[in-house]
Amino acid sequence: MIQIEALPAFSDNYIWLLQDPASRRCAVVDPGDAAPVLAWLGQHADWRLEDILITHHHHDHVGGVEALKAATGARVCGPASEHIPGRDTALEDNAVVRVLDVDFQVFAVPGHTLGHIAYFSDQPATPLLFSGDTLFAAGCGRLFEGTPAQMHASLQRLAALPEATQVFCAHEYTLGNLRFACAVEPSNPHVIARFEEVTRLRAENRITLPSTIGLERLTNPFLRVGETSVKEKADERTGGLNPTPSAVFAGLRAWKDSF
Repeated sequence: MIQIEALPAFSDNYIWLLQDPASRRCAVVDPGDAAPVLAWLGQHADWRLEDILITHHHHDHVGGVEALKAATGARVCGPASEHIPGRDTALEDNAVVRVLDVDFQVFAVPGHTLGHIAYFSDQPATPLLFSGDTLFAAGCGRLFEGTPAQMHASLQRLAALPEATQVFCAHEYTLGNLRFACAVEPSNPHVIARFEEVTRLRAENRITLPSTIGLERLTNPFLRVGETSVKEKADERTGGLNPTPSAVFAGLRAWKDSF
């Protein structure tokens, strides 16, 4: 059974450390900075970094890759269509990559970047999703390269995963995202309750992750664009009718960009 730990980096990034205690092997997801990973390895000298998984090419996700590869010889896996430093294994949509004896399916999820991928393991007890900057807790990534239609389709693909799936995204954005969710759905009791809980966690400087797909379906406005109340709010903000869920998503994303 994989154990997962968050290694904080920069101001709000998380590098996810996957651990197999039985074999003392580990892997990391999106190490934008090598220092937190090297520090952990220095404190756990009998452990070996075996794999580095990358979701997309932004520097805060790949900046530590080459140093970690040089120090450990770890295999670097990342999206085939993006420039990933030190990449050994180029991953396309629906590929399967085995990490710590667990199979992860690769999903192409364009939007934040065009080549962005996510990693999903349908473990019987606890399915796992490493979503990078596509799906955040109560939010989604900005559209730096892709279109609203692409991001909407990517999010719908992730939202269709089992509700028990644990969502490990790459940033501590949950509280700000929930402030926006409260503006979109001020009468949603699940949003209100989650906002109160996350407010308490952050006041104690505690992590708000992982989330679950089930919780995201209830509280993430970008997964709820088919809800009448969400569409009405988007129509109100854009000053016109948004006839499709993708258009509703585009209106919400534009609103969030200036929120």
